[in-house]
Amino acid sequence: LVSLTLDTLEDLPLPCRQCVYWELDPVAAERARAAGDPGLEKEAWVSKTLLEWGSCGELVYVDDVPAGFVMYAPPAYVPRALDFPTAPVSADAALLTTAHVLRPFAGGGLGRMLVQGVARNLIKRGIKAIEAFGDTASATDGERSCLAPADFFLAVGFKTVRQHPRYPRLRLELRTALSWKSDVEYALDKLLGSMQPEALLRVRPATRSAVRA
Repeated sequence: LVSLTLDTLEDLPLPCRQCVYWELDPVAAERARAAGDPGLEKEAWVSKTLLEWGSCGELVYVDDVPAGFVMYAPPAYVPRALDFPTAPVSADAALLTTAHVLRPFAGGGLGRMLVQGVARNLIKRGIKAIEAFGDTASATDGERSCLAPADFFLAVGFKTVRQHPRYPRLRLELRTALSWKSDVEYALDKLLGSMQPEALLRVRPATRSAVRA
């Protein structure tokens, strides 16, 4: 589990690496897409957030293969945060914008590990909770895939704080996340034990060759 930096940003899966759904307002996002390289805008947003606020994402690797990631920031850094009917995010919380585990690694507990990594990072910075806008519909287009399913957040310990038929707002108290039993080795053993070697080989070519501690 590593923090997002400008170096590890390259390990986000496509199209997430090029997506600026959360980072820009709708007009600016469309302008970036029309210019042909929204990835530059995403990189600029990550750089600015790192400099002004600190770590804004976590990635998890399995056998040096990027397996999933989450991104988060104060609501003030996320132009899209006010567009939801269940906004605004609570004043004492950071906003978890995106959470994604690659399909070959799903079901192994990596989502919970990522959220716990966020909790460890944020509680040291005096933040009490993380909130998220969940999606109750299945992802059938590019925009919806930028929102994690509400069921995912409920499965990793979030509670609904404002109901909505499509976009409920959910919340996780950070101390609750830190009280979970550490199950990193168990999750990885379970995941690797359930995967066929060829599954890892299909994922590996998309990764960089850098070796991480």
